[in-house]
Amino acid sequence: MPRFTLDTLSDLAQRALSRAGANPAMAAATARALVHAEAQGLSSHGMSRVAQYATHLRNGRADGKAMPSIVAGRGGAALVDAHSGLAFVACAFAVDEAIRRAREFGVSFVGVTNSHHFGVAADHLEAVTAAGMVGLAFGNSPAAMPAAGGRHPIFGTNPIAAAFPREGHEALMIDLSLSEAARGKVMVAAKDGKPIPPGWALDAAGQPTTDAKAALAGSMLATGGTKGAMLALMVELLACALTGAAMGFEADSFFVDEGNRPRIGQAFLVIDPGALAGRATYLERIEILIAEMQKDPDVRLPGSRRRALADKASREGVEISAPLAAQLEELAAA
Repeated sequence: MPRFTLDTLSDLAQRALSRAGANPAMAAATARALVHAEAQGLSSHGMSRVAQYATHLRNGRADGKAMPSIVAGRGGAALVDAHSGLAFVACAFAVDEAIRRAREFGVSFVGVTNSHHFGVAADHLEAVTAAGMVGLAFGNSPAAMPAAGGRHPIFGTNPIAAAFPREGHEALMIDLSLSEAARGKVMVAAKDGKPIPPGWALDAAGQPTTDAKAALAGSMLATGGTKGAMLALMVELLACALTGAAMGFEADSFFVDEGNRPRIGQAFLVIDPGALAGRATYLERIEILIAEMQKDPDVRLPGSRRRALADKASREGVEISAPLAAQLEELAAA
């Protein structure tokens, strides 16, 4: 497989998105996010998304001219409208606003409405930990999972992320999809003609399947069964009911070229430790917990593997498949 530097991939992605209609800020922020995901080994949220986003821009499922704006707010709460643009500029804008309000009020909750796919949830929280604060991120997505006891897809895979800063160490970065596996992994398997593990998905008839294409036409299974489905319901309400965004079942799949503007939602909760027990106490307590965790030699801190891969990728670049490389070069030159 061909190997590319991260700068080269960023340039390809940015040019492809610009030529599909994204404004400079949107193209740059989106390219940066996709390359960062690829560098972390998260290919389902990386360069494979460039063509999808470019198609959505060309087909009007996303507005390349959109610029986010604050449309409501009071105290520590605010609502950002993405105006149907790609999500990354709007999310960065929302996170910056959440950090600003948390500094003033101790805690903040900033939602994003009329949005699009927001990639790796935890990556949006890097600015939060850089500011010395604790962050949580939530987002919904087009319907992929049934409610507990149900058969038809209602909720998205609805990721949750949390980030906790440390003194002199990398932050703890926790990121999980509420489906048994991220739907992007099924997308990659379908493109590569590979099966998926049992227990990931159901086909359109509600039967268990290992066929990735049948899974995309069916539904994902919630992690932890009923408990995962309940968590997905919570995310749907936090990201949509509070923001006015579209519910998962109201948004057409990201994996089709034609369809409506998803108008989904995201939400960011930011907490200043200094507003509670105090920053020094927080930093002491988190290290006590981590030390206890690491008494077992096989414990791996969340985010450490992805961070190591990203560091390696910054030095050595990353490999992507030859067909994907050709597709990116074609989109960038079109």
